[in-house]
Amino acid sequence: MKNKNKSFYIFAPFLFSFLILFGSKSINAQEVEDEREFDYAERGERGPRKWGMLRPEWAACNNGTFQSPIDMCNERVKIISKPERRNYRVSNATVRNRGHDIQIQWFGDAGSIYINGTEYPLRYAHWHSPSEHTIHGRRYDMELHLVHLNTDPNGKVRIAVVGVLYKIGKPNGFLSKLMRSISSMINKGGEEINIGMVDPNEIRVRTKRYYRYKGSLTIPPCTEGVIWTISKKVKTVSYEQVKLLREAVHDYAEENARPLQKLNSRQVDLYGPGRTIN
Repeated sequence: MKNKNKSFYIFAPFLFSFLILFGSKSINAQEVEDEREFDYAERGERGPRKWGMLRPEWAACNNGTFQSPIDMCNERVKIISKPERRNYRVSNATVRNRGHDIQIQWFGDAGSIYINGTEYPLRYAHWHSPSEHTIHGRRYDMELHLVHLNTDPNGKVRIAVVGVLYKIGKPNGFLSKLMRSISSMINKGGEEINIGMVDPNEIRVRTKRYYRYKGSLTIPPCTEGVIWTISKKVKTVSYEQVKLLREAVHDYAEENARPLQKLNSRQVDLYGPGRTIN
């Protein structure tokens, strides 16, 4: 068992570890194979400040203008009255210890989210603790990301991620069903288990209000153009559940949150009931 003596609120995750795929190549084939190619040491040689200098294709990590994560603040939010359309369904899935996080991958048709008329099929879900995105400067205890990918006829992939924030409280029902599988893969980076049919609707991501903005991947290559949707409603997760997710990953991932990025010229939209404010 690893020595977990760092502050609970200092521990931080990094967001989803997938890259853009092209043509018929798989997503996994495009991922960074060596998970130690970069780390999160604030002043380290491979830390966030140096990512853009480690490889030419990672330049956006330092030079990008639409980077993630960011803070959601009312001073720069426009309210838009527009319903969200999601259509998730039961599909076969696996759970995998990727060394830096625990991830579910759905195979087959797990449903989609629709944004501005474009369908984004669901592919992955993974957890980070604490949250990388903040609301009014507050960082929460955990953040779940549902990763959706759309491939157009030219082979270009567009990415949409739904984020749900959690605070310590009652156990999370969906995560409770995975506790035994996750417990079996502590310190086993690369371990993957088939968990059968999993219903994404049990995550209960539906909410009346959510933030939306355009950002990036939060790990190299920090690709921009990602559509982020962050639920305004904060849900609960137990301390034991968060602790297990932390224990399962490698030691270097105990503090793995990318620092907040500048908003620059971006606008954050708040979708929900009410009058549209321009």
